[in-house]
Amino acid sequence: MYRNSPQTWPAVGALAYGVAVGTLQMTVVVPLLPRLARDLAASPASVSWTLTAGLLSGAVAIPLLSRLGDLYGRRPVSLVALALLTAGSVLSAVADALAPLIAGRVLQGLAAPLLPLAIGLVRQALPASRLPSAIGVLSATIGVGSGGGMIVAGLVDGDRRAVFWILAGLAAVALALVATLVRETGGRRSPAGSQEESARPSPAGGRGERDDTARPAPAASRRERLDLLGAVLVPGWLVCLLLALSKGPEWGWTSPVTLGLLACAVVVAVCWVATARRATSPLIEIPMLLHPGTVGATVASFLIGFALFAAITTVSAYAQGTLGASVLQVGLYLLPTTLLMLAVSVLAGPLMRRFTPAALVAGGAALVTVAALWLAALPAGGPLLYGATAVLGLGVGLGYAALGTMAVEHVEPARTAAAGGVNALVRVLGSSLAGVVGAVVLASGGPGWAFVLAAVAALLAAVFAAVHGKVRLA
Repeated sequence: MYRNSPQTWPAVGALAYGVAVGTLQMTVVVPLLPRLARDLAASPASVSWTLTAGLLSGAVAIPLLSRLGDLYGRRPVSLVALALLTAGSVLSAVADALAPLIAGRVLQGLAAPLLPLAIGLVRQALPASRLPSAIGVLSATIGVGSGGGMIVAGLVDGDRRAVFWILAGLAAVALALVATLVRETGGRRSPAGSQEESARPSPAGGRGERDDTARPAPAASRRERLDLLGAVLVPGWLVCLLLALSKGPEWGWTSPVTLGLLACAVVVAVCWVATARRATSPLIEIPMLLHPGTVGATVASFLIGFALFAAITTVSAYAQGTLGASVLQVGLYLLPTTLLMLAVSVLAGPLMRRFTPAALVAGGAALVTVAALWLAALPAGGPLLYGATAVLGLGVGLGYAALGTMAVEHVEPARTAAAGGVNALVRVLGSSLAGVVGAVVLASGGPGWAFVLAAVAALLAAVFAAVHGKVRLA
């Protein structure tokens, strides 16, 4: 993409479509879990890993592919992610057993970094005045994809093979669109491999323009930047933690296996932090997690991701269980969420010209809190569900649209990918944790308590965003 060129906005549209399809795979299996357990003769706890595996691979892929995007170019890495999404969808469609299905889901999860990669591309291509609108559209498509997954599953009445073939086709179209419409502006990289923006003085002595003729550093110097140890340690402690949480009710919270997994998660996490602090270019920059300019967005993103997944998975379970709804009806219940997320994305740019991103995130999270409490108070009937999911979509759309800008607005352009990658990572981690913790709460306390849990997470997100906004303004 080239700054201010006519091709810029079609490219943004192609990237937004790719991000939506990449997010679609995260939720498309949620309403399929009961049928998968029957079709594959597996326990619900085992089948739940078709959801968790995709989220975990996404959590690892976000920092890894974001780093590769910094080193080799965000466009080619985005194309690789979309190709892996297509391949994983095909593998899941033809799978006849749980193991190959989970393997396909792991490949699909590798599309999770599409959002930070896309944000990096549009920041290269657009002037600062138009950047909030583009990032708002990209960020809001996460919510559209999340709700759209439920609708796709419902349209084919929960036929898992049809669902994954549709996802494969959508991913192939996204791959073709990005390959055709998106071009990447070059940048000069330092000998250590970090990308620097080169500028040449403008005639008026104002802000320089990017030098598109610069070339990357030699490949040998760039390979030294990859933190492969981190790519092993991060999924290691996450798998131990989530496996312990998901199996804890079945094995017993004080059983040796559960306690051993929790201890292993702590040990591996400590090792990861220690090695990341010593690494020249760590997979996840620990200081970026605590960066004063991004910490508010980091915490809010984690909590909103948790609240969204806790809410939509519980809506699916509540509708299919208490209301006896079909998979299609579940998709229709969540249709207002999807439509309002899309509508809010269109208004993101004008809203961010009037309000700070932190204020919009806080307001969106507050609406999610209201929606989750509304869902918790619902009687055993369905009509009011549409109103609650409409408020949920409005809140999540508003929060997601502003989170991308909130995460990068206070960091230098060269750190955009790192900040966006960390923000996307914690969002996926929040979603992963919601899938596990929400299932445990749902099984033990029912849907009401699961919705309350989502409301608490959203309320905390609103508080963190509001406090962060006041600190930044002070």
